[in-house]
Amino acid sequence: MKQFLLFSFLVVCGLAVSAQSSKQVKWTFTAKKISDKTYEVHMTADINSKWHMYAQDAGDGPQPTAFNFTKNPLLSFDGNVKEVGQMKKVYEEAFKSEVRFYESSVNFVQVVKVKGSAKTNLAGKVEFMVCDDKQCLPPSSVPFTINIGG
Repeated sequence: MKQFLLFSFLVVCGLAVSAQSSKQVKWTFTAKKISDKTYEVHMTADINSKWHMYAQDAGDGPQPTAFNFTKNPLLSFDGNVKEVGQMKKVYEEAFKSEVRFYESSVNFVQVVKVKGSAKTNLAGKVEFMVCDDKQCLPPSSVPFTINIGG
């Protein structure tokens, strides 16, 4: 019984810590039509002060920001996700390497093309990690769905 209670306590604590990362970053997801069947998908992270979030190419050590898109036969991707923001490159002793991250905000942009004229959506999840000058929180995942086309 003691082992079960200890295990339950550790699971609850782990879930509480994992949820902390998503509290440090507020995500917004929008689509902007740029031509007849082409859209810019904007995935914007507003990062709480004193925290920073790692780039897609974060360097050795930290968990990079990554976008995993659900397959949709009505959409095709034009290039890779681009980052728009003020990237910082610094040597972090904790990782013993140069890392790349954003403070305050960063906009991730993916260009997509719609096949046909049907309204559809782009779904997926973003995985990311945040740190401050004292600690790093466990990586977090945020699902999203963005309406496109139609």
